[in-house]
Amino acid sequence: MAIFRIKRYNPEKRPDAYYEDFEYDFPEGATLLDCLNHIKWTQDGSLTYRMSCRSAICGSCGMKGNGHALLACQRQAAQLLKSGDQVITVEPLGNMPVIKDLVTDFKEFWEKVDQVKPYLQNKEKAPEQERQQSPEEFRKIDATSTCIMCGACYSDCNTLEVDKNFLGPAALAKAQRFVGDSRDHATRERIKELSKPGGMWDCTHCGECVERCPKPAEPFYRIKELMEVALNEGVTHNNGARHALSFVKSVKHSGRLNESKIPIESVGYFNIKGLLELVPVGLRMLLKLKIPPIFHKPIDDAKDVKRIFEEFGE
Repeated sequence: MAIFRIKRYNPEKRPDAYYEDFEYDFPEGATLLDCLNHIKWTQDGSLTYRMSCRSAICGSCGMKGNGHALLACQRQAAQLLKSGDQVITVEPLGNMPVIKDLVTDFKEFWEKVDQVKPYLQNKEKAPEQERQQSPEEFRKIDATSTCIMCGACYSDCNTLEVDKNFLGPAALAKAQRFVGDSRDHATRERIKELSKPGGMWDCTHCGECVERCPKPAEPFYRIKELMEVALNEGVTHNNGARHALSFVKSVKHSGRLNESKIPIESVGYFNIKGLLELVPVGLRMLLKLKIPPIFHKPIDDAKDVKRIFEEFGE
């Protein structure tokens, strides 16, 4: 017998959210969605959630199971039972307003997808037939084309939790779908927009979106591909790109990070406002005796690190 601890919310009846327990001895092979359907059909018909295909194709049944975003139709209930614990906690997706129970408002999610202009921009006259791609060209966008817009990555994105201006992993993965498309003619314009505050460089590299993605889209790796394009296109007049370049430069030069220099190079030597904003941080580090060495010392085998860079043409 398992206990499904479901987070309930109905603003028409109660202003605050609460948890309600339902017992169900689910059969072998039952998915979380199967269990929720049984609870709704036999115990509480007011329980509200989204569902459609039941085949992990439509992305409708995104929710949290034991604190992590998933597709309810894709995860078996038995997989959610922790060792020695018979409780499965079910909650709505994160980083979105809750409408009722497990149903969230995707309005901001779709607005951010719209911001990346998720459509082909081609300056040539439309051909009579489709614009063709080679298999090699399609492989560059194959992974991101599998995204079903379920919102799992958006839900568990750590950056979005503290910065609502961030586009989010789903929108950035969708952006890569067109930046990497051989038929698109707006690569540089797209990259410039994506390099602005709230764009790709605000990703914290935690990789949580990859863990939660139910498909091969793997948003974090798509974001890294966008960053690579930005550097190759020379779109580097921003803190994120300067930080990446400084990071590489420091490791190549000394085999380790020069923590005194990287913050300054990241904001830019002539960015007076940015440099002044570093002063309070530096003072707090000094008071805590956390200030990095003024004179940076390379590792003993720094020449070997430099050789590796040179072998890769860096």
